Parts: sequence; C-alpha cells; structure tokens
Amino acid sequence: MANITIRDLPENTRKRLQAQAAQAGVSLEAYVRQVLQKASSSECAESLNILGLAEQYFGAKHGVELELPKRNSKSSS
Repeated sequence: MANITIRDLPENTRKRLQAQAAQAGVSLEAYVRQVLQKASSSECAESLNILGLAEQYFGAKHGVELELPKRNSKSSS
C-alpha cells in the first residue's frame, strides 16, 4: 500500500473532514481513503473528474486555492 501526504491543508478543512468521518463512524484516515477510492473508481471517473472532486471538497468556496504545477511537455520527434 502507498502513503501520501497532503501539505498545507487548512485547519477548517481538516475539521470538516474529521466531522464527516465521525458522522460516518470511521477515522479521518479511513474517510479520506474512501473519498479517494471512490473518486478513482471507474464508475465514478466516468461521472466525476478528480479535479472536479478536489474543487468540490477543497476548492475556493472552502477557502482553499488549488494551484496546479506547471508541466514541462517534451515532444518526441
């Protein structure tokens, strides 16, 4: 199993996720794992994209600025 770290998560976002986890009767880690697994499932991927899901849970209306890193594209000729 892989591990990930989410840096710079606002405290209010963590508190909301923790409250949602408690309401679901699971730990914060288990709750976030379920959200990510659902987001990456083939059924969910067809109707939701990961950026849309991230915006829904962590977007500007939740006080989080999502900044995508610039990509270097190399063309093979």
